[in-house]
Amino acid sequence: MGNLLDYLNWRGDLSLAQVPFGPVDGLILSALSYVHLDRLVPDGPKDPVPLGRTARAYLDLPPARRGRCRREQDLALLKALAEAPRFASMGLACYADRFVPKEETQFAALAVLPGDGSAFLSFRGTDGTLVGWKEDFNLSFLDVIPAQVEATEYVQTFTRDFSGPLRLGGHSKGGNLAAAGAVLCPMKTRDRIQDVWSFDGPGFNPYLLSRPGYQELLTRIHSFVPKSSVVGLLLAHEEPHTVVESDQKGLFQHDLYSWQVLGPGFVRTEEVDAGSRRIDRALKDWLAGLTNQQRETVVDTLYELLSSGDAKTVQEALEPKNLVNTLHAALDADPRDLFTLAASLTRLAGAALRAL
Repeated sequence: MGNLLDYLNWRGDLSLAQVPFGPVDGLILSALSYVHLDRLVPDGPKDPVPLGRTARAYLDLPPARRGRCRREQDLALLKALAEAPRFASMGLACYADRFVPKEETQFAALAVLPGDGSAFLSFRGTDGTLVGWKEDFNLSFLDVIPAQVEATEYVQTFTRDFSGPLRLGGHSKGGNLAAAGAVLCPMKTRDRIQDVWSFDGPGFNPYLLSRPGYQELLTRIHSFVPKSSVVGLLLAHEEPHTVVESDQKGLFQHDLYSWQVLGPGFVRTEEVDAGSRRIDRALKDWLAGLTNQQRETVVDTLYELLSSGDAKTVQEALEPKNLVNTLHAALDADPRDLFTLAASLTRLAGAALRAL
């Protein structure tokens, strides 16, 4: 067994003719979407650039001139992709990256052309910014969030210039965006979608579940979650899920580099573990006890408190100086909103205790 990087080392020399494009390939390209490839990948469909050449160009840049990269494993991924014949010749195009705090929008995607006549549209998950996390929580009370609208428009724009079969995928929120983009696009576009792969992506609210596109695509939407999944069980899913082994524990299994691979596929297990089921019950019980208005108040109040200082990311918000700013902001906040937030957190604690 190994992880994505081992897969590239072991099987990166196998062509798509030898081993067809599959979910592990989709997860690798979903990981690629987290790398900021500004100015290296065209924003339109013309003249796609080879993945291998793009990866090398990014790695050759001085660190100060590179687009943002989440972690060291992403750099290792780029190096492995550049050296893997299976991926190096794939084309990259239609790079999109929109970050608009005032609209509470964090969206990014790119199109990958494997060379077999198909296209894989890869959607970025949450990037660690407070805006990105705020948009995630907005899923609990909005019918459609801005990034889902962006995803739908991205699919429609891409298919105006591309007539082949499609696959869509993404990790975390990216998986949700891939599914939403497929569900909300026109029927003639949905007919060309072969698969939608959501890798530990949150589910949907009743509005999206009731769309004709969701029911139409139900057999083509595939959810993959780690054994201790939390994010991938949030909200509602009607599509079945495949459970994947991870070499991490608990919440850290959300890390896509921890997912275990053997041969051409994931190492599977029968079901999520007892801890995952308890957390899922607690969160669903908690949300069921809140109206949409209460959910919105809780999310907005928490976001306003955490973003009251200089923090732009969740990690920065937890730094001591920014926690002090959060406390000061709480003193000036509307007492009714603080009460709703406190009551909600109390309900969450109660739901967690009942789930034990």
